[in-house]
Amino acid sequence: MAKTSFPFANGRVVLMDSISYIDENDRNACIISGSHGGVSSARYALAIPPVGVVFNDAGIGKDYAGIAGLHLLDTAHIPAMAVAHTSARIGDATDTWNCGIISAVNQAAAARGITVGMHVQTATAYVLQRPTPTS
Repeated sequence: MAKTSFPFANGRVVLMDSISYIDENDRNACIISGSHGGVSSARYALAIPPVGVVFNDAGIGKDYAGIAGLHLLDTAHIPAMAVAHTSARIGDATDTWNCGIISAVNQAAAARGITVGMHVQTATAYVLQRPTPTS
């Protein structure tokens, strides 16, 4: 599976095994990627940008390199999360969607109520929630 899209909650989800598959058609979707959450991956998302994005923490690694891109996406207020590499296969967006458990979130994601330990489908629903109008 290279890339597939479907309606979910109040929006659209795009599963892609590599974040490098992101394109202009993904602008208003929440992206579920099999890629690591490093800075190079985040740059692909910044170029579009989507309404939210999920990566794999890839074991987090030295100097938190596997999730460093989450902080970069905060600069554009894009909710970004990573799933634990022990919960979903790296490079497999379908497995991430079906089995992923959130292991890291940026501030934009946390502001939406997303927390570590949440299933990726629940987190995605939070990303796609429409803000409640205030009076």
